[in-house]
Formats: sequence, C-alpha cells, structure tokens
Amino acid sequence: MNPPKHVVIVGGGTAGWMTANLLRHRWARLGVEVTLIESADIATIGVGEGSTPFLRHFFRTLDIAESDWMPACDATFKCGIRFPGWSSVPGYESYVHPFFNEADRELGNQFFTNACLRRRGQAADANPQDFFLAAELARQCRAPVNQVDSPGMDYAYHFDAGKLGAFLRTHAVGLGVRHIVDTVARVEQLENGDLAAVHPKSGARIAADLFVDCSGFKGLFITETLGEPFHPYRDNLFNDRALAMPTPLATADDIPSETVSTALRHGWAWRIPLTSRYGNGYVYSSDFVSDDEAERELREHLGAAAGGVEARRLRMRVGRVKQHWRQNCVAIGLSQGFIEPLEATALMLIQLSVEQFIADLEGDHFGRARQAAYNERVNAMFEGVRDYVVAHYQLNTRRDTDYWRANRANRNISDRLASLLDVWDRGGDFEAELERHGAGLMYLRPSWYCLFAGMGRFPAELRAAPHAITAAQARRRLHEMARAFRAHRSYLTVVS
Repeated sequence: MNPPKHVVIVGGGTAGWMTANLLRHRWARLGVEVTLIESADIATIGVGEGSTPFLRHFFRTLDIAESDWMPACDATFKCGIRFPGWSSVPGYESYVHPFFNEADRELGNQFFTNACLRRRGQAADANPQDFFLAAELARQCRAPVNQVDSPGMDYAYHFDAGKLGAFLRTHAVGLGVRHIVDTVARVEQLENGDLAAVHPKSGARIAADLFVDCSGFKGLFITETLGEPFHPYRDNLFNDRALAMPTPLATADDIPSETVSTALRHGWAWRIPLTSRYGNGYVYSSDFVSDDEAERELREHLGAAAGGVEARRLRMRVGRVKQHWRQNCVAIGLSQGFIEPLEATALMLIQLSVEQFIADLEGDHFGRARQAAYNERVNAMFEGVRDYVVAHYQLNTRRDTDYWRANRANRNISDRLASLLDVWDRGGDFEAELERHGAGLMYLRPSWYCLFAGMGRFPAELRAAPHAITAAQARRRLHEMARAFRAHRSYLTVVS
C-alpha cells in the first residue's frame, strides 16, 4: 500500500508532535503532506517527564543530537528507576530497575546466579542495586555516558514535557509539517464510515485520506466519532488519579540520574530531576483515598519544598481502545490508551505505535488484514507493559493499608503473569518460562529478574551459599567501574 497523500493529525503535545515528526521524516520524499491541528484552549497533560531508552532511537531517527534538544528541554540523563518502600523484606526495602549495558555481563550473570540460588533457599545476595553499573552511577549522581556516545551503554532521559513538545513542534514545522492553531468544530464522515474532513471553528474545510487522533483522553476521532469501545484495565490496575507538583532544585546540589518511585500509603510518588527543578507527583486510587487526603500525603512526603506550590489534579483513564486503527483513522497517545507512569512507558508506546503503523502500512498485508495485524500487535504491546506494571503491585509486601493488601491479593491478573509468579515461587525453570512467552512480555530477561528479586520474592528459610559473590564484593567492583564516568551536573554542561 502506498502512503497517504495527506495526513491530518488532531492534537499537539508530545504525542502529536512525535507522530508528525516520524511521519514527515519517513514520507516527505514521497510528497506526503502532514497537517497538525491543535487548539490553543486545551492544555497538554504531561503526567510523566521520563522515558525509556527507546527515546534515544527516536532522536537518532530524526538525526537530532542530545546537545540540540536536551538543554532546550531542561533534560537530564536517566540510569533507571529506584523503588523505595514497595517491599518490607529485610535487605530489599529498596531496589533499582537499571538500564543495562555491556559492562554488566560479569556481575549481571552473578546476579542471575545468586537470584536462582536464593529462589532455591540459599542465602545469596540478590538485590539488583548491588550488581549493575547503572545503579552505582545513580548512587554517585553520575551521568551514564563518559563520552558523547559511549558504546554499549543504555540510558534514558528526564525532561520538561511542555518544552519537549515545543521543541518537537519547531522541528516538525522545519520538516514541512503544516501547523494550524484552531479547534475542530465538526468531523465529516463518508457513507462507508471513513473520515473525510475536519471543520475547524475558523470555517475552513480540511480534507485528508488518513487521520491521526492525538486528542488525548477525549478521543475526538476514535471515540467520539467512530465510537470505538474502550477496554479498561481497572480490574488489573486500581490507580485512577494523579497529583503533579514541581519543587525547586538547588543549583549547588548534584543532579540525580535516576527516577525515584516511592511507595506511599495509597499509591506511589515520583521524583524526576530536571536541570531547572524536580518534577513530583502522586499516583493513587480514588477507591482508597480522597483527593484532599492524597494531596496532604504528598505534601508531607515532599516537606518544606512543597510550601506554596500548587498541586495539579489529574484523572487517568487506564486501559486501551480495542482497535487503535479503525477505518482511515489511527489513535496515538492518550486517545489510544494509557498505563500509569510507573515505568515511564507513555512515550515508548507512542513511538512504537507510530513506527509499527508505518511498517504495517508499507507492508505486505492488505485491507482489513493489515489493520487486524496492526491492532493485534499494538494490543500485545499494551498487555505486555500492563503485566510488568501489575507485577509490581502483586509483589509488594506492605501491610500498612488496605490499598497495598488489596493490590497484593488481586487475582485479576493475566494467565501469563500468574504463570511467571508460579514458576518463580516454586523454584521452576524461570528462564524457560520467560522464553516461552517471548516478545509478548515487552520487557527482557534482566528486567523480570530485577523486579522479582528486587522485591525480595524469596523463601523465608535460607541456608548458607558459600560460593556466591556477596553484595559487598559486587559493590566494590562497581565503585571502581563508575570512576570512568563524570558527575551528572558536570557532564550536562558538556552536552549544552
């Protein structure tokens, strides 16, 4: 199938402008026109300000250097995510989900060995924060690069979401994307159900042969016009609210190079370091706590830094539409679905959805088979991310509130996740189980080991494991390896 002649994207923000950049970059040489319409009256949500390493590929695809976009977006480097307070198991009260690199091969394999020994009742140290270089770099507030592009290093970013959207808008317009600031008043359909045109309030009719819905939870095309059903994850993930609150970053302090996701009484609080401030927030369930009580809890958690700072209250619709590509419309971003920002997967799902759409549109499938294949692949992405996020709640060992007890007792989980938990707990072949589920898991082997082991999911009765490497031995090696990397704040001055 040939690419469309004209694409209309409704909605700006990160989703709209990432989509516009990727489509224009891919199809400009074919003469495809891309128009993005966004309303000046609708603010972007921007719940999260972190990413996965996939964002590096996005910028490389567009040939945008870190020195070009990072200073413009107050961006910092991200070595991984630390999770304090999710577990009450001694020695596992906090763990790190690191990004992995070639330097982790030796100690990483020792970690896998130790985790397997401990699963089978031997007292081997198996907290991932003691075995991976990214965790050590984060402890020392170092950047995960020791030159402009360190081979074998994997990392992600923190950024100001509003500034990133503005940067991507400027870049897209430079690529030839037509930008219209207006509000869509009416959507025109053909008799066969396809979208024909949009009618902004200005009165101009804008026709196209492909429409992309980046209108957020509103879902102007996919939900309001086409009536695509929504598949909620409410039974799997309880959280439906978030608070966002910035706090100052002292200019003299080291800048952390990790996201911190701290378990509170009725959810978890994020802390994301930028060059200009901290981004903070609280993700929680309205079934267990009121908005006012949640705000009080977040302010108590942040302390004096939150004094006088207004909290932004957000509602989350967690789940996905059943079909992301329907008729001649594809939904991207919040209009297609949302999984709470625990693992910062929002931009990854946007990017992968657009890249998969381009691949499938240009592929060998035809008609409805093409759309069915795409929808199946994207739904599998969402389900894979959902399972990994749900696993955090299943593995928690807090007993202080009904919220955490209910999450741990929730049996509304996928058969795949239930099988992973079962194999791990009975000391079965976890490697084979991971391999059996393959790419559908979305997360690779090290991530699953770090999550299960990091939460301290091990037998209570342990016997000695005399030949296992200890956490202290591993940490000494990591400390030496980290000396080759610069302090985070110092390196950011090089990037800018």
